[in-house]
Amino acid sequence: MKRRDGFRWGVYGRWCLVPLLTALAVLNSATSAGGRYLIPATVGAVLCGAALLVRRLPWYAAAGLTTVATGLWGWPLLVLLLVALFDLASQRRAWAALACAATALVANLLIPPAISLWTPQRYGSTLFVLLPLVGGLWVGNRRRLLRALGDQVEHLRIERALREEAARAAERSRIAAEMHDVLAHRLSLIALHTGVLTTRSEPLPEPVVERLTLLRTASTEALADLRDVLGALRGPGAEPVEAAPLPVLRDVDELVEQARAAGQQAELERDGPPEDAPAAHRLAVYRLVQEALTNARKHAGGAPVRVRVTYRPPATTVEVTNAPGNPAAHAVASGFGLVGLRERVTALGGDLHAGPNGAGSWRLAARIPHPTSVEQNGVPT
Repeated sequence: MKRRDGFRWGVYGRWCLVPLLTALAVLNSATSAGGRYLIPATVGAVLCGAALLVRRLPWYAAAGLTTVATGLWGWPLLVLLLVALFDLASQRRAWAALACAATALVANLLIPPAISLWTPQRYGSTLFVLLPLVGGLWVGNRRRLLRALGDQVEHLRIERALREEAARAAERSRIAAEMHDVLAHRLSLIALHTGVLTTRSEPLPEPVVERLTLLRTASTEALADLRDVLGALRGPGAEPVEAAPLPVLRDVDELVEQARAAGQQAELERDGPPEDAPAAHRLAVYRLVQEALTNARKHAGGAPVRVRVTYRPPATTVEVTNAPGNPAAHAVASGFGLVGLRERVTALGGDLHAGPNGAGSWRLAARIPHPTSVEQNGVPT
């Protein structure tokens, strides 16, 4: 139940209880007065009930009014005094509740014994007044504890949302850096080959020379633009971008071999050459398999891992499953790695599923559809 719902039910309960107790106090006052209702005691009971229901009054208004009324007319109005004492105790004003209870008890020594709180048992009323004090203290502490826990949960929810957003932003920066490396490598090849063609000894037609010069100039300017964009994306303290970085299209075979060298039981099944998929897909496959092998090493040590990758159109698919195993010491699952991977896969128009696969196993599966040009021509863009 949410905090607002709990507060609403508390208000409803109060509006049901206080009028009922007020009617009981009026009835007791009329009974003690020989059946007469238009007496000061009944008017005082109604005023006390109204003061207990109006929450905008100062905290001492209802307590003072019920204390005076109980001190003047005794036990018929005791039930309303108990509600006021409960409110004071729950609001961490136990000293005020004790003062009101003591004042009412002392005042009842001066009123007729028929309505006095000290009748019929001399100390019974004193013990009875202490019950709402104890109950109010307990309820007040419980409310404050629940409020503190609710605030802590809300703080953790906001913190997790911020961490997820930071993971998505970091993954976007990683994607930009990787694509910069790939595109810069290919653009540098274009600039290199066009430069070689323009310096050939055989004369070329003037239009061809102009086109080659334009291609070389455009590729060089594109490289500069890529470096500027990536420089804006990199965080402070990051290494500067090199003029002609090496491509980062590493294959999953390398990851599986590294996992086997580390003692992990990894098996790879691949359908189609990586060149059948776009570069962005291959980068995503590498990150997916890397994260899945790392998670299996952390949370299912010694368990066999099966990796299945399909590069062929119409979609690049990745499926990594591992059997249950022994979690590594001090392994903490944050889940933010999967948040970044889902951001990457979603940006490519795909979908990612990760979760239990029955019998304690774990499965990570992603499907990234190929662009239309890839589906039609079979050539990566």
